[in-house]
Amino acid sequence: MSDSHANIRFAVLPVTSEGARPTEFARTMAPHPLVHQEIPYDPQYTLYNRRLTAMSMTNATPDDAYWRLRRQAILRHTGELPIEIRGPDAEKLLNRVFTRDVAKTRVGRCSYQFACYDDGGMILDGVLVRLAQDRFWYGQADGDLTDWLKAHGRGMDVAVFDPEVWISQVQGPDSLRVLEAAVDGAYPEPFRYFDAARVTIAGQDVIVTRSGFTNELGWEVYLEPDTDTRAVGERILDAGRPFGMTPVAIGGARRIEAGLLNAGTDFDEAVTPFEAGLGGMVDLDKDDFIGKAALQERDRRSRTWGLRVPGGVARIGPALQKDGGPAGRVCSSAWSPFQQCGVAIIRLDDPDHGPGTKLDAECHDGKTRPAETCELPMYDRNREIPRGKVVDIPDIPGAGDAGQDAAS
Repeated sequence: MSDSHANIRFAVLPVTSEGARPTEFARTMAPHPLVHQEIPYDPQYTLYNRRLTAMSMTNATPDDAYWRLRRQAILRHTGELPIEIRGPDAEKLLNRVFTRDVAKTRVGRCSYQFACYDDGGMILDGVLVRLAQDRFWYGQADGDLTDWLKAHGRGMDVAVFDPEVWISQVQGPDSLRVLEAAVDGAYPEPFRYFDAARVTIAGQDVIVTRSGFTNELGWEVYLEPDTDTRAVGERILDAGRPFGMTPVAIGGARRIEAGLLNAGTDFDEAVTPFEAGLGGMVDLDKDDFIGKAALQERDRRSRTWGLRVPGGVARIGPALQKDGGPAGRVCSSAWSPFQQCGVAIIRLDDPDHGPGTKLDAECHDGKTRPAETCELPMYDRNREIPRGKVVDIPDIPGAGDAGQDAAS
């Protein structure tokens, strides 16, 4: 992007279409079926899987949304794209494509899975839900895995298709109370971390999973084409009102603190799972999968870490120096209202430079500030918060912090 465009942000805005002629390009910007819950808050959207997902709304600043997530509950309508894989060879195909053993994901459970190219570079990641022995949904990140699955499923008894399912998530310490208030009957038991269950909400049968993209306590609901989505959405919103829950836009700080990687930003086809810090999600003892041979020969050291920048937010891109020379790339960055500093996910050039490395980071305001690398997650290392083992509701630091002013 040229310097003249450096400070321009591009967004999709909802506009009134009365009297307008239909356009064949509408399918490239599909709105969530519960978009009407966001429209009152002047949303601005970005594209994700050719779907619209809100990146800002007037009902909550990024800091407000962060604290609602950490202290109460938030509702977010996502752009994740569930792909259905169904048939006698469904497990066989998925084991051919994914780096972890799909057979270990029992019916009624979820698992984090990603796919690689032949050279070990990553394609994308997502959450796999096993609905039956021969039926799965894969809620994929931004990208396209459908054609990859179809190509490698040639000759197998398996169907791969878009079931036209949409995902919404409720996250935060009050999220399970919201679910308990929203369901018509009994709360699903057990409902452990990464469990999937079928419940009834507003008279509609829906799948809910104990998952989310925040590393807070939370759950997601999968909305199928024949679901009365408006009724489900209104019931969930009503159930959340006593807890201060409203729809919010994308929030980056908590994801970054949790070390939850964003496909295409924090890793791409040139990055191996080892370099992305995801080596623990690669099972080299399982039967052959795409990329296994290459990964067996690759360096297994991580180059992906967290970064803390006192007083500022690191600029995304090749913005890191060490001893006056280039040191790596800032992949994602944000201001942390909790840690009161800039936080980032970075990829270092030298795999020997791990946590505790002192760097200089170019920041959004044009200043270069001292920074230090750290492990991911930045806290809650054992992910006990989303598992419900720890209830951590942090206090809000005093307003007017100079560092926050510098980052805004």
